[in-house]
Amino acid sequence: MKSVSLTAYPRTVIKRGGVKKIRTGGRIPAVIYGRHNPPQNLEIVDRDLENMIHHSASENVLLDLKVEGDARAKRLALVQEVQHHPLSGKVLHVDLHEVSETEKVTIMVPVEPVGEAVGVKSSGGVLEHVLFRIKTRALPKNLPEIIHVDVSHLEIGKSITLGDIKAPEGVEFIGKKEIVVLAVAAPIAEVAETAVADGAVAGAQPEMIKEKKDEAGAAAPAAKAGDKGAAKAADKGAADKGAEKKAEKKK
Repeated sequence: MKSVSLTAYPRTVIKRGGVKKIRTGGRIPAVIYGRHNPPQNLEIVDRDLENMIHHSASENVLLDLKVEGDARAKRLALVQEVQHHPLSGKVLHVDLHEVSETEKVTIMVPVEPVGEAVGVKSSGGVLEHVLFRIKTRALPKNLPEIIHVDVSHLEIGKSITLGDIKAPEGVEFIGKKEIVVLAVAAPIAEVAETAVADGAVAGAQPEMIKEKKDEAGAAAPAAKAGDKGAAKAADKGAADKGAEKKAEKKK
């Protein structure tokens, strides 16, 4: 990562009202942290900071920081966090992390796909960006600002995992190798049609079983009704025969 020169100024105001006045005066409050030095409150000219961010590939920027009045000519620092206003997007505050040229540091580096996946171009698939940042460890000068991943070979149903991405020399990607970073999924319409078809098949089978149960259930009552009718008819016939015999004896 190429370092960028930036000048900062010591800041004595830390209360909310004073910080607001600093922003009104065209400067951004900042804090620099480090392992070997206590935290220090700073302020940076907003125009200088915005130009630096605008010309960088990401907000991961390595600074050759000059602090006005500091005995050290320059201090190497990484932009750790930039706080923006939720509506205007203007920078509100910056956290800086002082580092050493000889010590490895770990940061989150954004991932950017390169090219057009063949599954998207030829088959109407959808490129899914699953992992947006990768934890990266390296010396400050070796840290990438952004990780570019070629997706042009991806077909529908295929993916690129963390283990598939080759790290630059001197750089280590931290995380499980099987984690999916980018993938190409089937078109949304096709997935919906498949789901509807599966639902129709699944819904038809219980209906057929129910119909068979209904037929069996309807047959049973009919048989019972017939048995009762036959029994009544037999009883009536026996009674009629008994009456005829009694009449013959009287004669």
